[in-house]
Amino acid sequence: MRASLIQIAVEEGESVESRRVRMASLVRDQAGSDLVVLPELWTTGAFAYERFAEEAEPLEGPTYEAMAKAASDAGVWLHAGSIPERDPDGPLYNTSLVFSPSGELAAAYRKIHRFGFDKGEAVLMGAGSELVTVRLPDTTLGLGTCYDLRFPELFRGLVDAGAETLVLPAGWPERRRSHWTLLAQARAVENQSFVLACGTAGTHAGVPQAGHSIVVDPWGDVLAEAGAGEEILTVDFDPAKVAVTREQFPALKDRVLGLERPRRAQ
Repeated sequence: MRASLIQIAVEEGESVESRRVRMASLVRDQAGSDLVVLPELWTTGAFAYERFAEEAEPLEGPTYEAMAKAASDAGVWLHAGSIPERDPDGPLYNTSLVFSPSGELAAAYRKIHRFGFDKGEAVLMGAGSELVTVRLPDTTLGLGTCYDLRFPELFRGLVDAGAETLVLPAGWPERRRSHWTLLAQARAVENQSFVLACGTAGTHAGVPQAGHSIVVDPWGDVLAEAGAGEEILTVDFDPAKVAVTREQFPALKDRVLGLERPRRAQ
């Protein structure tokens, strides 16, 4: 299976519409891949809090339409990163979109863990509540977004739901890049899954981005890692390695905590 992670720069000098057109073109260029992954909030920038409300769009808005068409044109599964979604009956959400090779919406995931503590995304956006997996012909994707990476219980829940490849778009800051790499490998090892983590380059809202999109295998080995600038990271991997790893080293079968077990009669 071939995956391409598009690590695009989000700079203030480029309009959202221009970046949307440019991203659609980049997706079309990946026609030889099976899966294409984009970063978090690449239309606005993950730290451009003041633009969230202004640039928010309905689920089936201009980014949805552009990415659905690009996925169909390229004939790829497309994790289109995330957008600031405006729910007509509720708050804004940080929402990821996944399209099939025919351009149909296969899944939408609203980010569960919002970053910012008592400011930024944490107060400007609502929290999702549902774990989301997507079945592809050769693997099942489990969806998370950026700050979610710090919460292992989310990914364990995805694995329990059948996930074999964990996909994570992000707008991760450069100052915590070491955490990005460490946590991506940790989530891969503890869940015996592939991790495909796609970040942004450039600087948004004065926050330098980490870049360094990364693909990790179920043993925690880094198969490919981007640099700090704009880059398309393409890697071939064998989804069957998940089942082989879980059979050769069946650690997941030894879980005790977090499992519902019948109580012993008193």
